Amino acid sequence: MFTFVLRRALQTVPVVLGVTLATFLLSQIIPGDPTDVLLGPGASDEARERLRTALGLDRSMVVQYLYYLGNLAQGDFGQSFTFARPVIEVLADRMANTALLAFAAIALASAAGIAAGTWAAVRPGSLRDRGLTVGVLFLNSMPSFWLGLVLILIFGLHLRLLPVSGMSSGDGGPLNLMAHMLLPTVTLAAWSLAAIARMTRSSLLEVINSDYVRTARSRGVGEARIVLFHALPNAMPAVITVIGMQMGFLLSGAVLTETVFSWPGIGLAMYQAISTRDIPLIQGGILVLALAFVAINFAVDVLYAYFNPKIKLA
Repeated sequence: MFTFVLRRALQTVPVVLGVTLATFLLSQIIPGDPTDVLLGPGASDEARERLRTALGLDRSMVVQYLYYLGNLAQGDFGQSFTFARPVIEVLADRMANTALLAFAAIALASAAGIAAGTWAAVRPGSLRDRGLTVGVLFLNSMPSFWLGLVLILIFGLHLRLLPVSGMSSGDGGPLNLMAHMLLPTVTLAAWSLAAIARMTRSSLLEVINSDYVRTARSRGVGEARIVLFHALPNAMPAVITVIGMQMGFLLSGAVLTETVFSWPGIGLAMYQAISTRDIPLIQGGILVLALAFVAINFAVDVLYAYFNPKIKLA
């Protein structure tokens, strides 16, 4: 197991370097000059050249990238133009909010998706199985921002049951936070719920039709016990993989959801940075989300190997 984990960890190194290269190239391909943001369009050419020299923009791309890697190694993500603070501080303040929303969404999607997929797999071809298929197609076809706007329109404007923006209002408190989290969590979880339910159903159907399940039935074991204690655990490795992938997608999908609901996370900060051409903050936000995606995939690989010993032997 240690050898497997070490090999997977080493394989993430070129991926991380590729992510840093992609975020660096982002600053090179975005149209415009960063000095326009810092000095304004009316600045003189001399002032622009002095600032470009101070920022190292007059160096070659290779040298700039090496300096960029060196700064990242020291935890220096640059200075945010929008918030007039170091990028790492802006991201650190908001990472917990994004993580809270993403983990709540994946918990909801996992619980509901596994339950729905199991419920449908027990009776393949039945009305509830066909209903799940239609529901999955419906959720997969809905953009998250559209679903968020629909939920705001129904539960915020018409029914006035739930708040539609921010993390708290009034005196705050846990219940107030939960009320503010409900709509963005459902919005963010919808697509992942459909993917997890579909994978749970297909994986469970494959296991249910195996020989050892038929043997258990012939011995008189109850159907509920067969599904919950024999079939479902053996179907979980594939489901865990999907859950891990969806967690990474939720972190990136939080950009739209946080913008719709004004949730003060990394996604909203990146939206504001794009609006103001704050390249250091855009770079830092993409880098943090990409590294989180890599870390989640690494954890999923380890869990998959733990549940499936054949992977370690391979």
